[in-house]
Amino acid sequence: MSAAVRREQNESERPGPELEQPRAESQRANHAPDPAAPAAQPVAPDQSAQSQKAQPAATTQPATSGKGRRIWKRLAYLVGAALAVGGGVAAWMIFSAPDLPPGFAGGNGRLEATEVYVATKYAGRVAEVLFNEGDMVEAGQVVARMDTSALDAQLRQALADITAAQDARNVALAQVQVKQADNDFAQKQYERSKQLVTQGAVSGQEADVDAARMAATRAELLGARATAVRSVSTINAARATADRLRADIKDSVLVAPLRARIQTRLAEPGEVLTEGGRVFSLVDLSDVYMYVFLPEAETGKIPLGTEARIVLDAAPQYPIRATVSFISPTAQFTPKTVETAEERYNLTFRVKLQLDKQRLRDFEPLVKSGLPGMGYVRYDANAQWPPNLQYKDVGPENLFSPAVSGGPN
Repeated sequence: MSAAVRREQNESERPGPELEQPRAESQRANHAPDPAAPAAQPVAPDQSAQSQKAQPAATTQPATSGKGRRIWKRLAYLVGAALAVGGGVAAWMIFSAPDLPPGFAGGNGRLEATEVYVATKYAGRVAEVLFNEGDMVEAGQVVARMDTSALDAQLRQALADITAAQDARNVALAQVQVKQADNDFAQKQYERSKQLVTQGAVSGQEADVDAARMAATRAELLGARATAVRSVSTINAARATADRLRADIKDSVLVAPLRARIQTRLAEPGEVLTEGGRVFSLVDLSDVYMYVFLPEAETGKIPLGTEARIVLDAAPQYPIRATVSFISPTAQFTPKTVETAEERYNLTFRVKLQLDKQRLRDFEPLVKSGLPGMGYVRYDANAQWPPNLQYKDVGPENLFSPAVSGGPN
């Protein structure tokens, strides 16, 4: 059967338009929610396809714009919260700082102390660590020990070398005596031969042989003496080696270089350290200070030795006396961690406020590096310290009790 005949049969089997229209109307009638509702207008195939293509674009645009609005709202909330927090912190720092009358300058900082490390001189294994963090140590006190087994063995070898060198020297001295006797005999033999030659008792050849023997024994004597001298040098070298090993063994016992507090314990027994390996970090509590950064207009009026005050956050009711001990010769940009009650300055000078060493000794248990606070400098000698910065003479036992009456300025 040809393809044309099959196509005609298929088309003849399909229902005609007059049969499809009643079927479509019956389906719309069954699905219609209300019989009284007007029938839907027929839509052309091209218009239906265009409406289906345009529908996703119409629904996508509102979703995208809504998401963007939500993101902008969140960003606005975050920016507002950050500004509120920053403004609150700035307001607290400005209004919490005491008002300074003319003649004074101030800035914030932290207490600092000189840090010293206890380290090994040579590489080795840690044998003992005798202190913990927070302990006080005195100058010269043993704080740790290194393993000295190898050094002890080398020291014993050096002592044995000393003994051997001393024995070699004794042998050399004995050889000197032997060669001295041979030389004396040869010299006497030559003198007798020389006299006998004049008498004709011996020939001149024999006298020459005796002269040569005398010269040989004299050379052997000089060689023996040189060996004896060299043995002394060997003894001295062995003794120097022994002294060096004793010094190395002594350096293996680590001691505190000054009175200080152990800040960090950096090594434990059994650890192997390299040359210069650190075991402790110590804080010298007799050298405590604070750096503040002051604007150049005020720093130029501050001489060294000017009286200052330090007010710690832990004890704001007790200003601490200090002295300006150093002013940086070069200006620098204000560090990010430094805030002042005034606007940030482009260039500032670093000023060191040194605490009194005897006063630090009285408050030694309470002294800690890193405590935040404020530093104030009086650059006008005629200005009077305000009441909240006047010095109060209190002892360590009354430091955290209610404020006492002010002392001298």
